[in-house]
Amino acid sequence: MPLTNLPHDIEVLLRELNQDFMGWDDPPKRLLRALKRNEFVLYAQPIQSLRTEQTFPMAEVLVRLQDDEALFLPPGGFLPLFEHFQMSPQLDLWVARQSVARLARKPRIPCLCINLSSQTLGDETFIRELQSELARANVPPASLVVEIGENDVLDRQDLVNAFITSLRAVGCRFAISGFGRRSVDLSSLTTIRPDFVKIDGRIVRSLNSGLPAQKKLSAMVSIAKAVGFELIGECVEVSETLAHLREAGVDYAQGFGIQVPAPISLIIDH
Repeated sequence: MPLTNLPHDIEVLLRELNQDFMGWDDPPKRLLRALKRNEFVLYAQPIQSLRTEQTFPMAEVLVRLQDDEALFLPPGGFLPLFEHFQMSPQLDLWVARQSVARLARKPRIPCLCINLSSQTLGDETFIRELQSELARANVPPASLVVEIGENDVLDRQDLVNAFITSLRAVGCRFAISGFGRRSVDLSSLTTIRPDFVKIDGRIVRSLNSGLPAQKKLSAMVSIAKAVGFELIGECVEVSETLAHLREAGVDYAQGFGIQVPAPISLIIDH
């Protein structure tokens, strides 16, 4: 797809990304090559339990790209290209397959969370391929948690509802990420009934600054108990924040203050 007829700022961004990657004159071809050759590398960040003795029952899966100079590029360096060329479902499926393969080894951390793009929600093959992969690897579906962003949950409710129905039929669990970034929509929460909800990082980081964020957190905990999902505090950077989450009754926490992302084998296998 040529970089034409685009808003100027998007066109500039894409051209800058192309310039950053030596040999990326044909981005779709280069992305496909990376998928076929497994040039992506899984990282993970553990999620700490605040209510049970099991320290790290879950971990969020992240992805990096190893470029031609053996450097690891962060998601911001290549995800915009996947999205622009409508290739995000292919990357999401690659991550899902790799995560299932990791779970088949029965790692120390028994549950992995993977993030899905908006494009994948409308991809008819993703659920079918995921189900086949889980069955082939003999992995319990509940050990895989699929994360969908709050914006998609609020703006694409019919599509999300259909996707979650199919996902639950397979047996996987479901999380909403970035919760509270916008106004809380109780109707969507009661309709889709997520297993986990990740509290938006801006709320979590503001817990040490005063009462507004703490009151919002308290309300979220009440909603979680009423609807029946568990809460995960994102972007925890200091111990004081962790104490606020634990005192409020939040179930889990993750962030650089707990552990930074690292190659997945170092997180889940040791």
